[in-house]
Amino acid sequence: MTFSELGVGAEVLQAITDLGFERPMPVQEAVLPILLNSETDLIALAQTGTGKTAAFGIPTIQNLDYSNKNTEAVVLSPTRELCVQIANDLSNYAKYIPECTVVPVYGGASVELQRKALKKGAKIIVATPGRINDLLRRKYIDLSHVRWAVLDEADEMLDMGFKDDLDFILSQTPEDKHTMLFSATMPDEVARIAANYMHNPQEVTIGIRNSGSANVRHCYYLVQAKDRYLALKRIADYYPSIYAIIFCRTRSETQEVASALIRDGYNADALHGDLSQAQRDHVMERFRCRNLQMLVATDVAARGLDVSDLTHVINYNLPDEIEQYTHRSGRTGRADKTGISIAIINLRERHKIKAIEKIINKKFEQVSVPTGMDVCEKQFYNMIAKVEKVEVNYDEINKFVGEVVKRLEWMDKKELISRFVSVEFNRFLEYYRNSPDLNVAEREEKAKIEKKKSKVKHNDVGMARLFFNLGYEDKILPQRLIGLINDTCDNKDIKIGKIDILERFSYVDVDGMYANEIIEAFHGETYKRKPLIVEAANAKKAGNDKKGRGKRNRQDDKAFAKEARNRRDAASPKKKAKGENFAEKRSKKKRRREQNK
Repeated sequence: MTFSELGVGAEVLQAITDLGFERPMPVQEAVLPILLNSETDLIALAQTGTGKTAAFGIPTIQNLDYSNKNTEAVVLSPTRELCVQIANDLSNYAKYIPECTVVPVYGGASVELQRKALKKGAKIIVATPGRINDLLRRKYIDLSHVRWAVLDEADEMLDMGFKDDLDFILSQTPEDKHTMLFSATMPDEVARIAANYMHNPQEVTIGIRNSGSANVRHCYYLVQAKDRYLALKRIADYYPSIYAIIFCRTRSETQEVASALIRDGYNADALHGDLSQAQRDHVMERFRCRNLQMLVATDVAARGLDVSDLTHVINYNLPDEIEQYTHRSGRTGRADKTGISIAIINLRERHKIKAIEKIINKKFEQVSVPTGMDVCEKQFYNMIAKVEKVEVNYDEINKFVGEVVKRLEWMDKKELISRFVSVEFNRFLEYYRNSPDLNVAEREEKAKIEKKKSKVKHNDVGMARLFFNLGYEDKILPQRLIGLINDTCDNKDIKIGKIDILERFSYVDVDGMYANEIIEAFHGETYKRKPLIVEAANAKKAGNDKKGRGKRNRQDDKAFAKEARNRRDAASPKKKAKGENFAEKRSKKKRRREQNK
């Protein structure tokens, strides 16, 4: 069907024709007939990048009453970037309807400028929950005449903690309004909003509920944890035209990976919560212009990003919440284009792949990490393709060709081509010469793990106490310490016991048989650019002190107690004073007893 056959009016039809819209996308074909022909509440489940903005934007624009200047529509989105993009799209759709004023309001921009824009009049407000909540409390916005409310990426807004904001905003709108809820997944919180604020909504599902995009190929590379970054580099080199978002779990990991890629000569940068809005905008502008090939980001920082033509989404680490994978993979394969979602995993994470397969209703393909020669071959032919397609400015280059021909006339054609190709190709050949195979042989790895488990069971091996020069001041948590040990020590099945984190250092009880290996593995390693020091917590070699097995060294105990007292006193001066008074009373009693004797 065409947009005209779906009921799109002449003015909007002309605007979308100017934008190059030819035929409606599946979500538009499903939603437009419903919203253009009836005023109803609607739930639409579809992936990001499937044309949802036009699906709710066109009916909203056509259904507004332009005889007054009241705000009649509000669109809520999770992030600034998505808010601005939606506002721009709606303005483009309303190009030939001058009365349709669209005002975006979002955090990180001047409240006063947004107030002035609102005062001039806004038929449609596109907003992030936090900022519109602030403007409502300041009485800068009136939502009492809203007839249409749209919640775009509702699941992401709830994931970001906007539940209370959404409740407050929707409570400021009339009960008889019509609500449209667009979401990639349908978790319980989204269902609760639908139940509380919608009346007999129609539901439209594009594809299978909670599934990934049909245009995305899902695959994973199985490597040892310590080889994760090397595998990432192989992937980047194997796909010379890669344009990807690389997802990491934490801000620190994001910055570490991005810094390593930049240091190794890749066009990459980081996007995480520690960046200012100006820094974030600068990074995103470079990425959209393709001055960056790879953007390393956290899930929170990447929410709401709208970047076209991504070739890959790379899960450097799988998300803690499995449902989040749907959002990640949905960044590629948009607008009927294909994309690849890659997960770099170790053997222990295989169960996550199976859990994700159940959610997205698609199978993952296990792919071998390219060998060094595979990468060199791909780079070689990519270079040849560049030579074939390069534009030659004959007017300028002919000035130099004669001299070049003279200097190179002693070479035959084959020799000449080989030398020119080698200028660029030699660095790859040198780097990947004798490079190791990063792929994990699954059966062999499982056998190793089982063998180690059996050794622990049959040998009376105790726990050893290790010292780490990381503490609260480094913002270290027990989970992160465990992760560091697992990642650095080649993913061994190491038993980890009690963890004591102090201000500047920590103690970790580990399986005694691996203590020395752990100390050696951390030699020369860094954490957030800080050199790591890992050593036995007492004078004897860790793992060999069977006599003192399971007991803390007395010096360790004293240090731990002193640190604990200092942290307690700093947190609560009253407790410190109470402790001092108690000590003073006790010493007075002791002196009296001695005098009586």
